[in-house]
Order: sequence, then structure tokens, then C-alpha cells
Amino acid sequence: MARPARGKEVLEEAQRLLSQVKDADELRLLQAVVFPLANGMSTQATAQAIGRSPRWVTSARNEFVRNAGMLKKDIKKVRNRAHMTRDEEEVFLSPFLDQARSGGVLVVSVIHKALEQHLGRKVALASAYNLLHRHGWRKLAPDKRHVKADIQAQEDWKKNFPPALRKLKKSGTDPAPSG
Repeated sequence: MARPARGKEVLEEAQRLLSQVKDADELRLLQAVVFPLANGMSTQATAQAIGRSPRWVTSARNEFVRNAGMLKKDIKKVRNRAHMTRDEEEVFLSPFLDQARSGGVLVVSVIHKALEQHLGRKVALASAYNLLHRHGWRKLAPDKRHVKADIQAQEDWKKNFPPALRKLKKSGTDPAPSG
């Protein structure tokens, strides 16, 4: 005699989700949970009814039970390895976002340093970018000029452009000597 299917603790949740599902894969997953538990079907009969292999049926049911009755799309909403809760993040970002909304600029390096101080340890710069992205600030804009650019030297070059190079530039020939 085969072992009874496990997962009776998530049966009610699976039945509730079964009426709301909009995706065929999710429907099959929930059927893999409900058919053996509610109807007493074997793994082979369940697999045949939903058009999957018996191994898939068992794996899908076990995964659903392991995830405490949550579908994969809902699991993504759970924030694993998060530094702070969503509400704590909002409180942490509020001074920066208020300043940005009133015409200021969000400087990621400043937010990154404040985040490290708040957490009391080093975190990757990407953590600051991800934090801003989760709260709707994703605009990355290039600088108008290089930070180490010498504008005065560029202006001097424009004013004192060598006449010989000026003629070559107008004619369209290559000023590099051939050798």
C-alpha cells in the first residue's frame, strides 16, 4: 500500500487558490496538491489527469507544501536576505527622497555611506541602487562631462587650434603621417 500524500495542512489554501488561478501551470500545480489530498487519487492517476509525469506531481506537491502553500510568483514577493523591512527602508530613505522631490539630486554614494552607517557594516554599492529601485527611483543619467575634464584646457585648445590641422580637417584628409 502506498504512503498517504502529505500536505493536508495546505489543502484549504490550495483549494482557495484553485478558484483564483489564471495560469495553466499554476492550475496543474494546485491540481497536483488537491487531487490526491481531497479525492484520494494516486500519484499515477493524478499525473494522468493533469498531463504530467508522476515525478513532476510529487515534486510540485512537495514544493507547494515546503513553501507553506505559496505559489512561486508569491514567493518572489518575500524578501530573502533583506537588510531591512520595506517600512524601515521607507523611513531610512525619506530624508533623501524629500530632498530630491524638492529639487535636489539623489547621490547614491551618500545614500550608500548612510546605509552602511545605519546597518553598522559594509554593504555593496548595488544594495543602495537596489534599495532606490525598490522605491521607484531608477533613473540613471550620464554626466554632462567627465569629472576630471579640464574645461579651461579645452577652451585654450579650441582658440589655439593649429592652422595646419585646421586645413586638413576642412579637406577631410588624415593628418597622421604615413610611414
